[in-house]
Order: sequence, then C-alpha cells, then structure tokens
Amino acid sequence: MSSQPPLAFTKMHGLGNDFVIIDLRQSSVPPQGGRLPPHLIKALGDRHQGVGCDQLVMLNHPTLEGADVLVRFYNPDGSEAGACGNASRCVAKMECARLGRDAVTLQTARGLLPARRLEGGLVEVAMGRPLLAGSDVPLAPDKQGQATDFMTVEALGQQLEGGACSMGNPHFTVFSPLNLDEGQLAALGAALEHHPLFPERANIGFAKVIGPHRLQLKVWERGTGFTPACGSGACAAAVNAIRRGVVARDQPCEVAMEHGALLVDWPSDSAPVLMTGPAVTVFEGVLSPAGLAQQTGAAKGRSHHD
Repeated sequence: MSSQPPLAFTKMHGLGNDFVIIDLRQSSVPPQGGRLPPHLIKALGDRHQGVGCDQLVMLNHPTLEGADVLVRFYNPDGSEAGACGNASRCVAKMECARLGRDAVTLQTARGLLPARRLEGGLVEVAMGRPLLAGSDVPLAPDKQGQATDFMTVEALGQQLEGGACSMGNPHFTVFSPLNLDEGQLAALGAALEHHPLFPERANIGFAKVIGPHRLQLKVWERGTGFTPACGSGACAAAVNAIRRGVVARDQPCEVAMEHGALLVDWPSDSAPVLMTGPAVTVFEGVLSPAGLAQQTGAAKGRSHHD
C-alpha cells in the first residue's frame, strides 16, 4: 500500500454527524468493485489513528439516467448502509457547488433522491417514501405480518413500545418513557440493534414527544453506536410518530437532536419524506502514502485479533 498515491478526502458534518467523503471520480487510488477495501474503510473511520467519522461516503459516476452522482455509505465497521440523510445533504451541497446549480439528484441504494440547496446553508433532500411492510423493514420472517406502527419488543428485561419502518435502512423508534442514563440507553440500543426481530439489524431511535410538531431524538446507529444526529433516523421517528398519532401532520415536524434540529415533512402516505437541515464543510485533506500504509496495517492487525 505504500506505493499508492495520496488519498484526497473532504470532512463534512450535518448537526455533528460527521463524514469522510471520498470522490472516486477524482481519486488516483483504484477502488475494488467501486469501493475501497473494508480494512481501509475501518482505518479511515478510526478517530485515534485515522481521520475519524460516523460514516464514510464514496462518490462515483452514476449509472442511472437523471442522476448526477452515485453515492454509497459505509459504517466505521466496514458494513454498507443503504441510506444516510445527513450525509445525503452534505453530498448534495458538494455537488451543487461542483456543478454550479441549486438542485441535484443523488443515486443511492434507496433510489434517486432529488435535493436542493436553500438559503442559510440549508439543504433539502427528498428521502423517498417510507417502507412500512414487515417484509420491507425487514422483520423476522415469522413477524412480517405484524403491524409495524405499534410494536412491543422485549430487550434486557424491558418492554419497549415503538414503531418500525425503513428509510432505505431499517429503523425502530422507541416511544416508551425511559428515564435511563447514557450507559443504560447504549446497552438497550446495542441489544435492540441485534434483536432477532431485525435480521439485518436496525437503527434504534429513542424519541420523546415535546410538542404537537416536535420530537426530541437520540439514535443508536447500526454498526456505529450513538451519533449526535441521524437524518434517516429523524425521518423514521417523524413517520412513526405521525402513524402513532402523537405528532400532527399538518406541518413539518421538528426533530431536535444533540446539536440542533432537522425539519421532516411527510404530507401524505403516498408522498416522499422531505428532510431539511444544515450541511457544513469542515476541511479538505490528503492522507499520505505512509499514512495509508500505516492505517491499512493497523486495521489488518485489528481484524486478525477480532
């Protein structure tokens, strides 16, 4: 790996949910099957020996008509995520600047996501329609006939009420009143992520209704853990709250997280979910060949001992 050229990247965040974005259209580091090797993804996501991020994002040439860029999302453990709302806003902002336009279309595993740049540094992304059937979330085969708007799941001896849906990735939003510290919530998040009900694991949102159009949310992300914000999780929480009847649908829902809020609008069952929030460029950088070699060696060593 030491013979490889430097690897350029951009560091961005949406409400503190941070990303390393690599444009493979312009990179001289050859990808493997349209992506970087899993051990390098893990190394770059390491906050102590790498750049550090909640997710790594790779851009490439689109393969669908009407798309401006192909976007793939990866968790720090090397697994691929089907969707990421905060990262989608960041990529949309980058592409708008690159193309000199205020509107672009992202090609993702979720499909084509139209996005537009708004005033005040805000970006709106149409995240698609939520998938509400048990087979689409997905739930375990024997539970796919269960209504996903009201579910009771047992974890660590607690009965947790919530709703499940997919925003291109599986989400379970807990609405049960919880008076737990960070460590207890983390334990619950990890247990629910790996619950047998969710064969592909799930992102776990802990939501509190604080007004007719407002939620407070904390999300345990699949393959990552707690993050300061989760765009697809905010969309899922608003959708599940509307389905539960605890949030009104007549105006966008404000979903408050650690460093600010997102606006989520789901005007009807047949409409896509619109998510609006900030996207901030932190810095651009280059990982040197020596750094790449060191990262790769460290990651392979960790994988060998896991």
